[in-house]
Amino acid sequence: MYKISFKPQKVPQIRTKYRTIKTQIPSPSFHNLYRRLSKYDAALKDVQLPILWDKAENSSVSDKDGNRWIDFTSSIFVTNSGHGNKEIKRGIIGQLNKPLLHSYIYPTEVKTEFLEELINITPDFCEKAYLFSAGTEATECALRIIRAYGQTFKKQRKVIVSFQGAMHGVTLGAEFLRGKPAALENIGYKDPYIYLLPFPLPWENHGSKKYDWSARFHQDMAVLKKQGLNFKDIAGFMVETFRGWGAIFYPKAYIQELAKFARKNKSLVAIDDIQGGLGRTGKLFAYEHYSIKPDLLCLGKGLSGSLPMSAILGRAKIVELPGVGDNTHSTHSGNPLSCAAALANLRYIRKHKLADTARIKGRILFGGLNKIKKKFSKRISYISGNGLIAAVLFKDPETGKPDAEFTSRVCERAMQKGLFLVHTWRESIKIAPPLTIPVVALKEGIKVLEESIAEIDHEN
Repeated sequence: MYKISFKPQKVPQIRTKYRTIKTQIPSPSFHNLYRRLSKYDAALKDVQLPILWDKAENSSVSDKDGNRWIDFTSSIFVTNSGHGNKEIKRGIIGQLNKPLLHSYIYPTEVKTEFLEELINITPDFCEKAYLFSAGTEATECALRIIRAYGQTFKKQRKVIVSFQGAMHGVTLGAEFLRGKPAALENIGYKDPYIYLLPFPLPWENHGSKKYDWSARFHQDMAVLKKQGLNFKDIAGFMVETFRGWGAIFYPKAYIQELAKFARKNKSLVAIDDIQGGLGRTGKLFAYEHYSIKPDLLCLGKGLSGSLPMSAILGRAKIVELPGVGDNTHSTHSGNPLSCAAALANLRYIRKHKLADTARIKGRILFGGLNKIKKKFSKRISYISGNGLIAAVLFKDPETGKPDAEFTSRVCERAMQKGLFLVHTWRESIKIAPPLTIPVVALKEGIKVLEESIAEIDHEN
């Protein structure tokens, strides 16, 4: 596996309106802080790229040495409304000056206003919500709700069907829903009531536009039945709106058939829209691309555009089932500062029609990426995504197999040239700039990506 260097390297200096590289990369300030932080921070080993974040505004990230990057990450899909959004800052400062910084789950005016706004912009099945700090808490709550619902029919109806490799967070329930063998081996056991479908990768249609994805869903379910699954025991399905590492959407017909199956069998459909929600994909919620109506909706990341906040929403009679609320609330559920940030964020998203903005700018992004794919057809196997969430999947030109090393080198070169990408540690580079990114900066970032691919390809 290619290891991105954390030692300062001499790189060409760059100065444009949106990019500045004036030191070695990683910068001296990163190198010094890294040595200090490495003594204490166990998570430092998981840092994707060696950049010291000192300041972030709209679609730019700057370090203490005066280097500045075009941000194509939104700091992991959070800042849909832009880094340091003035209206979000104003909401936080107003709450800070009140002062009311913590209130557990007790009623507050700011939480009331936030929930009114949230329910107002969501579809009609979203009647009530639980609030949390992190997305993985929301998906854990979904697991509890689904099982509580199933057991209103019979005690053994607690099976949840998820997808192999789906990313629903980092808690125990999320690991069971993902089913990664190494993680389950570390845990020591797996949940016997969770069954996993294979993710229907769109290129598995064997080049046929008439491939029957509806039939494919039933074929996959038939395999689970052979594994011992009784369809009458299915309490619900847990669906990530797209495959996280590659921004790969499901075939629409597959998910529509899943929803039909769930309705027929009186099973719930829970949507994990934590990465794609709040305008990112060109629609307010990413699941809307499938033209279905789920029963539960998990939100996070872009919900507040800044501070820790997540939620699960659904019909009152479902989310308020007996036993669901017991021990569901976390210490910081509905934190006043987070609610103030989220309230300002939702108002900003609606006022500035950011979903429409993402759809329009998405045409520019995918137009540029498809041109790059055409130019480097031997290197790029697939372009995926919607709106302002995209992924470029790379392959070895000789074998056609996924090429994680080439991907890492492109990420590193782009960083050295002033472009910050999501490094997934595998064959994909993810792209997700703030929805507020200036069009000129978006086009410049696409150009830097193309230059980086060309340079690494030439060096190989």
